[in-house]
Amino acid sequence: MVTDGDAPAPVPGPTSAVDGPALSVAAVARRLGVAPATLRTWDRRYGLGPSEHSAGSHRRYTSDDVARLLVMRGLTLDGVAPSEAARVARETDMRAAALGAADPEVVPLPNPLASADPAVHATPTVVIDAALRGDEVACRRLLAPPPADALVSWWSDLVEPVRLGLAARTVLARPGEDADALVVGAVLAGLRARTAPQARAHVAGRRVVLLLPAPGEQCPLVLHVLAAVLAERGADPRIVVGPVERHRLVEITAMTRPAAVVLVTELAAPDLTAVEAIVQTHPDVPQFAMLGDAAAQGLPLGRSVHRARTLTGLLAEVLAVTV
Repeated sequence: MVTDGDAPAPVPGPTSAVDGPALSVAAVARRLGVAPATLRTWDRRYGLGPSEHSAGSHRRYTSDDVARLLVMRGLTLDGVAPSEAARVARETDMRAAALGAADPEVVPLPNPLASADPAVHATPTVVIDAALRGDEVACRRLLAPPPADALVSWWSDLVEPVRLGLAARTVLARPGEDADALVVGAVLAGLRARTAPQARAHVAGRRVVLLLPAPGEQCPLVLHVLAAVLAERGADPRIVVGPVERHRLVEITAMTRPAAVVLVTELAAPDLTAVEAIVQTHPDVPQFAMLGDAAAQGLPLGRSVHRARTLTGLLAEVLAVTV
């Protein structure tokens, strides 16, 4: 009787892309370095199962089956969604791939999305795939900012889901590879190119709006999106980059005499002393904060301090006092 733990034995079967015996689940699992349960899941969910049957009705993997599983494993290790990796694996011509390889044991991994094809529509999945394979050209094209009136939906429907999707992926990156950094770079470059002309032009009467993260927090990317919208609506947004200590922010506020100060934080327990400092030293300057429910408990709400729960709401309130 043959079991999953027995040594693989050849069985009759059709000619495959790479000649070799049909293998048991256990043998293929050892070869790929995955658990047998993973192979059974790939079979059940994605149709990447064994295609041969032995005399005892034991299903066996042919060389083509194994080659497709290698594609599946390679793409998932690179961060491609399992369903997309399985589709690519199923559609790959294993005979052509194997014949084109220098080493018959190595099947070249197909690219699930050929580089920067201008016909490809930007969706979170498409952008994530481009970022995971390090395609900077595709990322910049796919993440090119839309007109000003669509920037908020661009952020909420595309950029934010892409970053959340990347944050949920466990990827075995090589030196210098950082998919999220690639996305951030593409977004910043696009916003910079879009807003550079009006940002550098001097416009009399244009009101400064100070945008800042919480002290000690890396600047949230959404602050740049907010700044781009404000710039295209006629304001003069300035993002405070670097240390945001109480005394320094008070000095900056006195120097710029802003129409409003906006704090955006992603921290659960941010330091809100900067808000309190401006209330005490510049009580007539409107302040707006976008932060989570837990963080909002420490916000000194009052006549000049307001909380916004969404980017759309925040933008509307800031524009009401600046433009």
